[in-house]
Amino acid sequence: MQPNESPTYISRYRLKARKFLNAVSARTSFDGVLIRIDDGYGCIHTWPELGDPPLEKCLADLAGARRWPIVRRAIRCAEYDRAARQFEHSLFEEMEVPQSHATLVGMNAAELGRAMEAGFSTVKLKAGRDPQAEMKFLDEMSGEFPLLRWRLDFNESLTPDAAADFITGLADKTRAAMDFVEDPCPYSDSSWRALHQKACVPLAVDREASTQSSAAQVMVIKPAIDEPFLLAEAAIARRQKVVLTSYMDHPVGQTFAAWEAARLGLQFPGLPGLCGLQTHHLFEPDAFTEYLGPWSPEFTVPAGHGLGFDDLLDALPWTRLH
Repeated sequence: MQPNESPTYISRYRLKARKFLNAVSARTSFDGVLIRIDDGYGCIHTWPELGDPPLEKCLADLAGARRWPIVRRAIRCAEYDRAARQFEHSLFEEMEVPQSHATLVGMNAAELGRAMEAGFSTVKLKAGRDPQAEMKFLDEMSGEFPLLRWRLDFNESLTPDAAADFITGLADKTRAAMDFVEDPCPYSDSSWRALHQKACVPLAVDREASTQSSAAQVMVIKPAIDEPFLLAEAAIARRQKVVLTSYMDHPVGQTFAAWEAARLGLQFPGLPGLCGLQTHHLFEPDAFTEYLGPWSPEFTVPAGHGLGFDDLLDALPWTRLH
């Protein structure tokens, strides 16, 4: 530890997903850590399947050079949280969190019906495990819910040709209801421009989101790993739409994403569109998820100072990292 550097504490957690969460992960159990620095809190929740370093490497980086973006963003979260807690304020005072789409991780008509009953107007389907069945499901559900908008997320699981075949193979009414297709295949300017020209639906870049992602029509920003203002300025310059989402992580991380979405809306009014900040329903409930309220398009701000969860965070076991 460097002179005058505050000690870092961690509290490990394990989230239990109700189902597989995307096309590239075969896990339903997810380990992560909450961090505490100077009484400010953050979250490190890694997705090695999507290119993140493993959790233990992140902890080594947290105790050392702090080079990984996911580590640096957790530290930044703790800094913002600490500043608000010092003044006994909520970070969300006088801020408005954008509404969210419903995230579905499987072809479940009953869950889709519950999303509609909860007031969602747009559904994001995590796709790519069974493309043929997913095409059939989308066409059937588009017929049953003609006013529903769709977002698909393939987590780069298809090839460019397979992505084009999937999108063009959908019924016309389904494609007309498509808000965007996220990460259909690994990003490259040439392949994405060709795919957009052939498929005629907006493409959203997530995993390879950067200031150079010019072939996408939508920029997906994940505050857990991305610097929102940097990507937002690039999106404005390219007239791209902007969507902020959680990292399908701990409620503390989910709340940080919601706050960054609200903050970006203050800096750039109207820029954040319908976001993806409601993902706590994907996991088995616990005391933290209870603070986030029911599954709905509106984000429930947790009670307390900073990002909230005061009593729950105080009650956790904390171990000094360095």
